[in-house]
Amino acid sequence: MGSSLKKFLKIAIPILIGLGLVYYSYTSTTPEDRARIFEAIKSANPIWVFLSIFIGILSHVSRAVRWNYLLEPMGYRPKLINNILIILTSYFANTLVLRSGEILRATALNTYEKVPFEKGFGTIVTERIIDVIMLLLVITVALLVQTDVILGILEENGIGLVGSLVLLLAGVVGLVIAIRLIKKSTSSLALKIKKFLNGLLDGVMSIFKMKRRGAFIFHTFFIWACYIGMFWVIKFTVPETTELPLGAFLVAFVAGAFAMATTNGGLGLFPIVVTAALSVYGISKTSGDAYGWIMWTAQTLMVVVFGTISFIVLPLLNRNR
Repeated sequence: MGSSLKKFLKIAIPILIGLGLVYYSYTSTTPEDRARIFEAIKSANPIWVFLSIFIGILSHVSRAVRWNYLLEPMGYRPKLINNILIILTSYFANTLVLRSGEILRATALNTYEKVPFEKGFGTIVTERIIDVIMLLLVITVALLVQTDVILGILEENGIGLVGSLVLLLAGVVGLVIAIRLIKKSTSSLALKIKKFLNGLLDGVMSIFKMKRRGAFIFHTFFIWACYIGMFWVIKFTVPETTELPLGAFLVAFVAGAFAMATTNGGLGLFPIVVTAALSVYGISKTSGDAYGWIMWTAQTLMVVVFGTISFIVLPLLNRNR
């Protein structure tokens, strides 16, 4: 298979999967359900939608500030406005071509701030490692605060408390065995896993080597608080979700995060998995779909509008570079 065909397939397949999921979501509802979903979306209070977008912008500004904390030890301190515009442009790129934003960020940083590509890309990899760690932390918190709900789901499927503990113990034992096997193995897959785990450790340790580690940690938690906040405020746009606890939206947030990483900007998949997560709490499919589509539309609108503006403004602000 030629390299050009591989590149085309990497771009086309996620988009086709997303469009297929949109079609599936559309056809799996009755005309009456679709009418109710569209009505719920149209009647959503725009104040909460714009507040969600505003919180999202705050997270990107915070990420731009935090980026300089990673670059500073290497002797670089780009303009904050450039960081913000580059980040917004990269998120816009990711909605078009999955994972292209990381390359674009490092390239733009090199173009406008003269930071070598490999050094800029290294900081982006570190950011992604920190993001993985934060996602794992959110998953852990969601499991802790929603233990009763999770146990209830397991009991509905014939697995009681004892069975859950056995599954947990089996999982821990399996993890220990897997780690030992990976350490001893020399296969290409094992080497990739070891490289990834070492990268996780290096990313964590790099925080403690920087001068402003306190500020870096603060911005990291602020960014993820904004992500969750974006989810939480949208609950006020759908009457049936207004009384749900924060823990329910942590579960929906985790589901949505995996959807965003799987297809371009969560196209098609995001509303499906969020609806499934909310259904655990008794939310109807109609309200769940409405919430999922409002949330996805707000995020996508933010990325597309501000990303397009950033794409245009960035070179204009740096005409002399």
